[in-house]
Amino acid sequence: MFVETNRLQLSKITLEDAPFILELMNSPHWLKYIGDRNVRTVAQAEDYLKERTLKSYDTHGFGFYKIQLKDENLKSIGTCGLVKRDELEYVDIGFSLLPNYEGKGYGFEASSEIIKLAKDQFKLKKITAITLPTNANSIKLLEKLGLSYEKRVKPFEDDEELLLFAKTL
Repeated sequence: MFVETNRLQLSKITLEDAPFILELMNSPHWLKYIGDRNVRTVAQAEDYLKERTLKSYDTHGFGFYKIQLKDENLKSIGTCGLVKRDELEYVDIGFSLLPNYEGKGYGFEASSEIIKLAKDQFKLKKITAITLPTNANSIKLLEKLGLSYEKRVKPFEDDEELLLFAKTL
């Protein structure tokens, strides 16, 4: 276990979580707002985890964590965490939930704990977040977490314009 709240447990993702990650990465809002990563099998999900999530733990000491519901036998319902993208100056916070668990406050609960860790454990001075201008729920959550809109950015090769939010810790 990594972090615990009243309703949730956040812990490091492992290769054993590949079936859950496969489901999450192919959920409608992931595909719409985060993007299709062409992960269609458990083996591809394992490769994705090795190349991204597990590598981030080793390189930066942080990454994405699985969000588990305490009152549902620690069922994995999403991810939340920190990522250092080469394309952005500051560490980025991100989150995603399975459709049945959106809009229930889990994203706020998990993200609030991640922000505390960013400040207290990882000693970050500022965090950012990027989102599509059309992702109203993400924007609402970022603002509720105390991040403020700073500017529009095009950090990736797809040339899609994103909104960058930031918070000084």
